[in-house]
Amino acid sequence: MELVQCRIVTDDVERLAAFYVGLVGVQVVLNEYYVEVHAGPVSVGFSKRRFTEYHHCSPAATADGGQDRAPETVLDFLVDDVDAEYERVKALGVEWVMPPATQPWGNRSMIFRDSEGNLINVFSRPQRRR
Repeated sequence: MELVQCRIVTDDVERLAAFYVGLVGVQVVLNEYYVEVHAGPVSVGFSKRRFTEYHHCSPAATADGGQDRAPETVLDFLVDDVDAEYERVKALGVEWVMPPATQPWGNRSMIFRDSEGNLINVFSRPQRRR
């Protein structure tokens, strides 16, 4: 089994997909129902919330028939140089959780939220000594 896509359910497919198009630096045709943004060997998909709701049969359904918010997700994007990407990402107007920092395990990482609050970790791995 291999992961081929991570999909985010949203009420505003075009807006959220446009954010990821700018982040990843690709071009796709946007629409209001479903969009895939290819990001290396996997893609990030965006679908309209109404197409994925389970309503009353879902264990997460609330008393009024609505849905509780799904558990938080982090999308991890590997880049060659986090610091080189920082200014470009900053220009997207993201909500920063952590500016570029070196983690105790050696990865250089920055964490921010997309326009709907989903966490994004952009990281680079240290060069390993031979």
